[in-house]
Amino acid sequence: MKDFALRALVWAQTRQAIARLRTEEDGMTTAEYAIGTLAAAAFAGLLMAVIKGGGIKSALTAIIKQALSI
Repeated sequence: MKDFALRALVWAQTRQAIARLRTEEDGMTTAEYAIGTLAAAAFAGLLMAVIKGGGIKSALTAIIKQALSI
């Protein structure tokens, strides 16, 4: 009888722990999307700064002119 009571107690505690874990992650996907969006925006800003720089702009222009002249 003790064995049954102990198993029931362990099972109840396990279910409660699983329920707590499930409810604690409710906002995680929203936070992950926010971080991903922020990282993408930062990368786009960095890319725009590099492209607007003189060296990259002239290199791209030279490549396009060479491609069009053939």
